[in-house]
Amino acid sequence: MYNGEIVSYNLSKHPNFNQILDMLKKAFKKIPNNTNLILHSDQGWQYQAKLKKKGIIQSMSRKGNCIDNSVAENFFGILKSELFYINEYKTIDELEKDIHEYIKYYNNSRIKSRLKMSPVNYRTHFQKLA
Repeated sequence: MYNGEIVSYNLSKHPNFNQILDMLKKAFKKIPNNTNLILHSDQGWQYQAKLKKKGIIQSMSRKGNCIDNSVAENFFGILKSELFYINEYKTIDELEKDIHEYIKYYNNSRIKSRLKMSPVNYRTHFQKLA
């Protein structure tokens, strides 16, 4: 919630535990230990121990409850309205390619009105000041 940056993600045609572990592995490479970050998820009892070991607080909510998981649900709403609904996809590969490109754009170029800059620019700007 600090800057709305997508720290890590994983695309899969079917939800499975390995998909989640891969996403966490990518995130853990970017995040130092004991940062008191919060992982917003609507599930996650399977990987609670991994998060605790890394020092990440888990905001676990009820499955499919958009109020409990509003941060992720808000991003998905933006992704759908700015990408999915305005394009036509013939293959899943085309969609996956566009999602990867969109997340790069979202993190690095898209101006968030509350930040007045992109999420990555916001983070790096305030890291320099610290």
